[in-house]
Amino acid sequence: ASQPHRPALPAALLAGARPPQPSALSACTTFGWRAMLKIKHVPEQLFDVTAFPVMMTLMFTYLFGGALAGSTGEYLQFLLPGIMVMSVVMTTMYTGVSVNTDIEKGVFDRFRTLPIWRPAPMVGYLLGDAFRYTTASLVILAVGLVLGFRPGGGAAGALAGIALLVVFSFAFSWLWTMFGLLLRTEKSVMGVSMMVLFPLTFLSNILVEPRTMPGWLQAFVEVNPVTHLVAAVRGLMEGRWIAAEILWTLTAAGVLAAVFGTLTMRLYNRK
Repeated sequence: ASQPHRPALPAALLAGARPPQPSALSACTTFGWRAMLKIKHVPEQLFDVTAFPVMMTLMFTYLFGGALAGSTGEYLQFLLPGIMVMSVVMTTMYTGVSVNTDIEKGVFDRFRTLPIWRPAPMVGYLLGDAFRYTTASLVILAVGLVLGFRPGGGAAGALAGIALLVVFSFAFSWLWTMFGLLLRTEKSVMGVSMMVLFPLTFLSNILVEPRTMPGWLQAFVEVNPVTHLVAAVRGLMEGRWIAAEILWTLTAAGVLAAVFGTLTMRLYNRK
């Protein structure tokens, strides 16, 4: 009497129709919502997109404003779009850290067994991080407005600059997903990320005009994708739609996503 009726057990398990396989869009949004829930339960994760951008904006404005532009107000007009780009681009490395952490916890083993679109977990990370990038941009813009920054392009120019920055950062984050899969520990991901990010951000037009740099350094700055991103965002916020810089930035974003997205998925399928 204590034993279940064996023929009835499979019938009970298969009583309903098999649920349909989720679409690629549904799977990506589900994993994106998972990333948002992680922020909800651990809100300290937002410190790097709230407190850090505020600190960067205040520090560079009042540290270099008088020396480089003669006044903090004038320098802020030049600096704020660059600081926005620097803060958001440097935040992208945490995508790789999140991927590596889930691998260490064994969560990825479960993801690989699910009947879902294979890139969905990766895209979900990036969708969640897109919220972080937008938050950091809006925080910096708000601080800048309080300090006296006035975008010549108005609200439309400022929002267009933020949108372009988020698109580029979304594509750039694929580089860190690759490192998150390739490297063994969270610390190694952060170490390699900083080695890449520091030259890209500081050797650019974020803090000063490239024409003040030595010729050999200008050659690197001119091909640095961050330089073109800053020029495009700065132009949009000033009310100037610089087509060449915007096109260069979007092209770089497409190449980054195509190259490192492909490498990421190859590593993910083999890991």
